[in-house]
Amino acid sequence: MGLFDLWRPRPAPTPTVVERTVVREVAPPPSPARPSAVPDGLRDAAGWAWRLLLLAGFVIGLFRALAYFSAVAVPIAVAFLLAALLTPAVSQLRRWGVGPILSAAIALVGMVLLLAALLTAVGVQAASEAPELVNQTTTGLQRVMDWLASGPLHISADQVNAYIAQGRTWLQSQGSQLATWAGSVGSSVGNFLAGLVTALMASFFFAATGSSMWASTAKWLLPEHAREPITRAARKGWNSLVQYMRATVIVCLVDATGIALVAFFLGVPMPFALFALTFIASFIPIVGAVLAGVVAAVLALVTNGPGAALIMVAGVVVVNQVEGNILQPFLLGRAVSLHPLATLLGLTAGATISGVLGALLSIPVMAFLAAFVKAMRYPEQVPDEREPRERRPSRRRPGGSSRAAGSDAPGPAGPIEAPRTLEA
Repeated sequence: MGLFDLWRPRPAPTPTVVERTVVREVAPPPSPARPSAVPDGLRDAAGWAWRLLLLAGFVIGLFRALAYFSAVAVPIAVAFLLAALLTPAVSQLRRWGVGPILSAAIALVGMVLLLAALLTAVGVQAASEAPELVNQTTTGLQRVMDWLASGPLHISADQVNAYIAQGRTWLQSQGSQLATWAGSVGSSVGNFLAGLVTALMASFFFAATGSSMWASTAKWLLPEHAREPITRAARKGWNSLVQYMRATVIVCLVDATGIALVAFFLGVPMPFALFALTFIASFIPIVGAVLAGVVAAVLALVTNGPGAALIMVAGVVVVNQVEGNILQPFLLGRAVSLHPLATLLGLTAGATISGVLGALLSIPVMAFLAAFVKAMRYPEQVPDEREPRERRPSRRRPGGSSRAAGSDAPGPAGPIEAPRTLEA
């Protein structure tokens, strides 16, 4: 190689190509699935069956537990219903600027005074008509005795006296048992008064500080990501319960008006007392209106005779049929967004499981759960409903907008600013 060969360009080195072999493991083809001996339809039906049985067992167990702990459960349940009944009045008072504690106190005291005035009016009417009622009762009993003797039964006065003597003898022989019943009744009256005081106090706190109580409970029991949707659904269920109580008041008014009108046209004494008794008793589903009708029929029997009593019974039956087949399924079902058939089945199931307690709580529980589940499944259909705030004097803000102090509603000068456009 000469001297000039040092300045000649040298060819680039040829790269060495290294071949690598990648071995991939190929999974064997899956074996064909063996056909199941259980058809798909039967498997799906079995899955639905055990889930429905589990849900039914939970509902029955809940009602059984409420019935077992009735000394605590009944006052608390009545307190929830009373708080729902007082909610419209409390909300209106808070819109007028009254504080929550004072609003709940005014609504609760007003309800108690209204019931006291109603019972006082009944007592005054009964006291004023007592002499005439005694005379009508004596005349009515004599008319009943004549009807028994000359009617289809042909029961003479001697036979009636013999029956009365047998009844008096039976009462004398059952003296110890009657004393035991009287003691149990006295204990029940004491428990009723204690439960009534508990229900009134609990309803006051629910109506006054229910939102803060729920917020504290949700903070301790619910995870943070679930608080807002569950709170929104619970508020929707509570609003449904409030609508149920409004519809219940309308049903009770219709029952009381119907029975009082029948008594008035038949000339039965104290129709206003029957109105008050039926209105209060009708808050107990099924049983209340029937008991009030029995009292009205007995009063018609002893004052106006068997004919008026039969007409009174027919009127009570008509009123109860209208309540059970028209008012409760359609009015209550529409108020709580339940199908009429579901309302009837709920009343029957609640009365079968826990008697009067089950009938009293079945529809409110169904109303709350239906609204709660719907709000959880379709949160976009639930408006953002807030608790009413008391009105405060508005103040002028620097932007020319005025809104109530302490309100967190977004506005032109609110905490939410308009988005800014990013320019290049």
